[in-house]
Amino acid sequence: MRLVIARCSVDYAGRLSAHLPLATRLLMVKGDGSLLVHSDGGSYKPLNWMSPPCTLAAAEPDDDQRAAGVTEVWRVTHAKTADQLVVSIHEVLHDSAHDLGVDPGLVKDGVESHLQQLLAEQIELLGDGYRLVRREYMTAIGPVDILATDATGGSVAVELKRRGDIDGVEQLTRYLELMNRDPLLAPVVGVFAAQEIKPQARTLAEDRGIRCVVLDYAAMRGVESGHARLF
Repeated sequence: MRLVIARCSVDYAGRLSAHLPLATRLLMVKGDGSLLVHSDGGSYKPLNWMSPPCTLAAAEPDDDQRAAGVTEVWRVTHAKTADQLVVSIHEVLHDSAHDLGVDPGLVKDGVESHLQQLLAEQIELLGDGYRLVRREYMTAIGPVDILATDATGGSVAVELKRRGDIDGVEQLTRYLELMNRDPLLAPVVGVFAAQEIKPQARTLAEDRGIRCVVLDYAAMRGVESGHARLF
């Protein structure tokens, strides 16, 4: 992982456009190729980002950019959509790289692990004709909670959370990217399932073609009547 603290402005161009004016920010370049732009506020959420698969190319500024004080330009281009994140760097205050090694993955709490067990036993909550292939299907970056097939026999990767947020969608996106490289599984579609899914996470998931499922944990345990709600 590379960490750069720099005075910079950031422009995103693609399905939407966004501009971050000149300020001091943290640029985080991860080993999976993603770039995240952070400020000193906003908790864990980046101000803008580009998810893999993408490529980063650094270039010299043109004459107009140089006259404006730009010393280096980063262009991060998404491989599938051609969206671009352009970082215009004016001054680098810190630049370091760190090898974090292989992450063991998220250790789920008791409720998440019980949700996984219950959904595996009640896989039909995802839809008619769904069948369980296995729990904890291992990928190169960690296990997918559930691998299933739909009514047509297509592969479905399911990520489970108690509360579904953007991080969970990003995690499932990375799993899908790897699984769709396997000709024995592809095409693989994603289902993001949780007791509660935040609006921003639902918007991001649906934008990426991932279906969201809200699960009624009490009903699945047989405590009260209810059904999974599909959104």
